[in-house]
Amino acid sequence: MKKVFTGKDVEALLKQGKGAEAIPKGALLTPSAKDLLKGGYSADLSASAAPQSFGEPIIPDYEFHWKPGSDAKTPAEIQAFFHSPEIELIKERMCDMGRRMWAKDYTDGNGGNLTVRVGDNLVLCTPTLISKGFMKPEQMCLVDMEGVQLAGKFKRTSECMTHLAIMKRQPKAKACCHAHPPNATAFAVAGVQPPTCMIPEAEVFLGQIGMAQYQTPGTPENAKVVGDAAVDHMSVLMLNHGVITWGKDIEDAYWKMENTDAYCKTVLLATQLKGTDLLTITGGQAKELIKLRGVLGMQDKREGWKECELCDNSDFQPGVVCQVPKGGASQPSGAARNSEAEAVVDAVTAEVLKQLKL
Repeated sequence: MKKVFTGKDVEALLKQGKGAEAIPKGALLTPSAKDLLKGGYSADLSASAAPQSFGEPIIPDYEFHWKPGSDAKTPAEIQAFFHSPEIELIKERMCDMGRRMWAKDYTDGNGGNLTVRVGDNLVLCTPTLISKGFMKPEQMCLVDMEGVQLAGKFKRTSECMTHLAIMKRQPKAKACCHAHPPNATAFAVAGVQPPTCMIPEAEVFLGQIGMAQYQTPGTPENAKVVGDAAVDHMSVLMLNHGVITWGKDIEDAYWKMENTDAYCKTVLLATQLKGTDLLTITGGQAKELIKLRGVLGMQDKREGWKECELCDNSDFQPGVVCQVPKGGASQPSGAARNSEAEAVVDAVTAEVLKQLKL
C-alpha cells in the first residue's frame, strides 16, 4: 500500500529541516503537498533559511486519468481498486465538496449527490439518505455505467442514473454535482431560463445554462431529458427540481454549481432594480468570450451563432412586480396593464394598511 502525504505531513517535514528527499519513492502526494514542494519552500522554514527558486508555476488539476481498457473486473480487483490510495483521495474530495454544498445551503436533509468517473465502466457516487454535510469516505459507493453497485457497504443514490446519462452522452463529463441552490432552483421552479450576455465570468465558465423538462427524479425518463440537455450545457436547470452541473473533476463540477447560483442571484437582484430591461454586453463581445471558452477546452454550441442571436433574451420574463403608472401606461417590458390585477393589489394594500392602522 502506497503512503499518502498530505500538506500537513509535508509542512511537518519542512519544519524538521527535511525536504522532498525525505518522502519515500512512489508515495502519493495530495495537491496541497505538491503545492508546498513545487512552490519552492525551503526545507528550513526559519527566517535565516536561504531563499529558494519557485520553479515552474503549476495549475491545480484534480482530474482522474485512467488507462482505457484497464478497469478492474474481478471482485478482488474491484475491492483493491476501490480502496486504493488514488481512489481514497477522490472519496475525501467528494466529502469536502459535500460539506461545501451543505454550508452554502445548496442541500437540505439528504438532498443532492455527487459522482466521479474513474474508469471506462466505473463511477464513484455518494450514498443515499446521508446529509452531504456529514459524509465520510467509507460511505462512498462504486457503480458501473448502468448503475449496478460494485463496491461500498452503503447503498448508492438512486439519482446517480441521471449523472450516468450525462457521462454516456458527454465524454468530457468526468464528474457531476446535483443540488438545490435556492436562487437557481427558483428559476427552475418558475420555468425561466437565465439570460445570457450579462456577466463575462458566467459566459466563460458556464456558457448558456440549459433547461430540462420535469420528470420524476431517479427515473429513466429524467435521466434521458437531463442527459440530452447536458450534451451542450455544463449547467442544467431541472424544472421543479434543482440544478445539475458537470466538469472535468468533482471540484470543477461543484464550482459550476456556485457559478450558477451566484449568477441567478445577481440576475434576480438586478430585476428588482430595473425589471427585465437589463444591460448586456454586445454580440461581438460575447463571441470573444466564447472563443476564450474554446481556448480553455470548453466547447460551446453557440460558436457558430450570429451576433444578434447570442444576446437574444426576449423570452426572459421572471415574475418581477413592477410599478405601473396611473392611467394604464405600458410597463418597460411592453406588457399592457392588467386593470383587474391592479384592483386586487389595491384592495389588498388597503386592507393591510387598515389592519396596521396606518
